[in-house]
Amino acid sequence: MLDRVPIRWRLALISAGLTCLILLGFALVVGKLTTDRVRSDFDRATAFGAATLAQKLTVLPINGRLTFQPNLDDFAALNQAAIRIYYGNGVAISGGKTRGAPDFGRPQRTGATEIAGYRVEIRQPLLVPTGAPNSRFRVPIYIVYARSLSDVRHTQARVRLFLGFGVLGGTLLALLFGTSLARRAMRPIAGLTATAQDITRTGDPDRRVPQPVADDEVAELARTLDEMLLALEASRSATEGALQRQRAFVADASHELRTPLTSVLANLELLSEELHGESRETADGALRSAQRMRRLVTDLLLLARTDNVQEHTLLPVDLAAVAMDAVGEASAIAAGHQLGVDAPEPVIVTGALDELHRLVLNLVENAIHHTPAGTSVDVRVAAAGGDAVMVVADDGPGVPADRREQIFNRFYRGDGDRGRSTGLGLAIVRAVARGHGGDVRLDDAASPGSRFVVTLPLARAQQVRAGAVAEPAAAGRTRGLPRLPRRRTST
Repeated sequence: MLDRVPIRWRLALISAGLTCLILLGFALVVGKLTTDRVRSDFDRATAFGAATLAQKLTVLPINGRLTFQPNLDDFAALNQAAIRIYYGNGVAISGGKTRGAPDFGRPQRTGATEIAGYRVEIRQPLLVPTGAPNSRFRVPIYIVYARSLSDVRHTQARVRLFLGFGVLGGTLLALLFGTSLARRAMRPIAGLTATAQDITRTGDPDRRVPQPVADDEVAELARTLDEMLLALEASRSATEGALQRQRAFVADASHELRTPLTSVLANLELLSEELHGESRETADGALRSAQRMRRLVTDLLLLARTDNVQEHTLLPVDLAAVAMDAVGEASAIAAGHQLGVDAPEPVIVTGALDELHRLVLNLVENAIHHTPAGTSVDVRVAAAGGDAVMVVADDGPGVPADRREQIFNRFYRGDGDRGRSTGLGLAIVRAVARGHGGDVRLDDAASPGSRFVVTLPLARAQQVRAGAVAEPAAAGRTRGLPRLPRRRTST
């Protein structure tokens, strides 16, 4: 349980606990010695009072009554004692007691005892009272001298209470000072934590961890963190360099392959028109393979450009118009599918028009390729809060649960693809969405089918006022295909 407590509180609690144990041991020893000393002093004072009375007490018969010298009430007042005088046979002497003295019973023996909350000293002296001039006789009597134990017990209780408050107060003070000292001791660690959080927030590995003045464990930790940052920066630089070279290679290779592929496609199309029979079938097969290779090269080039965010030309774009344009282009390959668009209002985002068009087109083509004829594919675009939300839904067989994360991987193709795609369509969708500050996910729909949701940040008002909104037609929109209206339609 202590391991779950923050370290500064842990240090303070441990310090306070040790202080409490030390003070408690001290209080037990001092309390025992003090209370024993108070009781022994009380007992000695009681015994001394009884012995003094036994030495000084005389009995005088006056007018037929025994009187005592010194006066019992006056003598008892010195120590707030109670005194009773008894004959040797244990019978109380009339007038031989102080006011309010309790009855301690007949004395049985001399010595000290405790009776009814009193410390009682019983003495049996031989006194010589003077009855007449020159007459002397001895009378054996018992002297019972008692003092109440309540005072000494109250004193002992006050001592224990004082020591208890001392232990409690010392523990609380140790906890307060321990917390303050722990916070002060942890201040360098807090500085290291703040610097690390700032580096995490800004992503700036050039920041350095502040070095404490003292050469202690904290300084060693700071040096270790600094060395770790240097190593991470070097590793990141090496990784970024390798990725940059890889992107450049893919982009250059894809770009260089486009020209010979265009020539190969043109020649294969020409051969396909000129040849007949099996030769034509062979040429058609080669043409389909070359067309697939061209799509693959185009996808790789787009992924390489998407990874390099510096190549983006970001303008205000109407995502609703892009969606309608992409659905209109996909209608040429709908193959019996029902396509619908629901985009009643413009939804302006900041992005690259061609890439956003490819994002929508890939989602619609993916739905067409993986659903049987007769199913519907619906595209809805709307603004929700500060985001633009586009939903591409179909009522096909859906995506198995074990493949929901894999479908966004590059070169992944499902069993129902039948070799018609490059396996980069959804990877391009995710790359484009994230490159524009958004994301794409596959929702767990209650009804059959798939439901892809793309979220992109809306353009700020000043960005829309600064420049005109880019229209899909500016990018060779649909190669002559008509644009669908904003309301829901079917193809």
